[in-house]
Parts: sequence; C-alpha cells; structure tokens
Amino acid sequence: MTVYESAKQFRKKYPLTVAWRLRKHCKVAQKHLNPEEEVLYTFQAQRSSSSLDIISTYVIVLTNKRIILAHKKLLFGYLFAAITPDMFNDLEVKMGIIWGKVVIDTVKEVVTLSNLDRRSLDDIETNISEYMMREKQKYKDKEEEK
Repeated sequence: MTVYESAKQFRKKYPLTVAWRLRKHCKVAQKHLNPEEEVLYTFQAQRSSSSLDIISTYVIVLTNKRIILAHKKLLFGYLFAAITPDMFNDLEVKMGIIWGKVVIDTVKEVVTLSNLDRRSLDDIETNISEYMMREKQKYKDKEEEK
C-alpha cells in the first residue's frame, strides 16, 4: 500500500482532521521510504501546539522501521523527520472541545501533532503504542543478546 492510499483511508474515516495538500506531503514520505520498509499506518495532522495553526500539515507514517513525518513546503523544498524506536520516550493524547492532539516525546524533541478529529485519537494512540512496544522489545532483545 502506498503512503497516499493509506492517508486517504484515514481521511475518509476521520474527515474532521484538518489537513491540506495530502498528495504533495505523501510524495515526500514515499520518496524517503527505504526498499525494505512497508507502510503500517498513516495519518495527517498539523505539527503545532496551537489549534489555530492550520497551515502546517504533516503526513505521519508508521513503517516497520520508524515513524516518518513529511511536509511539502508551499513554494519549494520540504521538511522530513524520522523517529526511530530507540529515540521514542513517551506518548501523550489530549482531547479538546473540537480537536485532539498527540504529543510524541523523543530523546531530542517533543513533537506536537494537533487538529486531529477527536474520534481518531484512540486509533492513533493504539497504533503508535503497539508499534513502539513491539519495536522497543526488538531493541531490548538485541541488547540482551550482546
């Protein structure tokens, strides 16, 4: 499944999520997928702590290796970030009156993803948490082998 197809599924299921230019953002994420990576889950959100910021749409992709955050700038260039399981610390979910937020705490930074459809929060939390627990266990098992 491509990143765009996965993003469309999320958009169809949770239409109140604020997101723009999905095809462009998905192209950035697809470009950075490694040959052995497969798309497990995709969603979109604004990468901002403010609910009023509606222009910084990112596509967030969970692959079998990492979490990818991709954003195509309006005129030229793009922004890309990857969170590997060893860098992941914590996940926080916040529900507001209209939208929700997901806060991913990493070793280097805190990534706030806002303007999510309130109904999507459980789905996002479940997918990220299960993915991270599974991947962190793999890292733990490799460390114990050494």
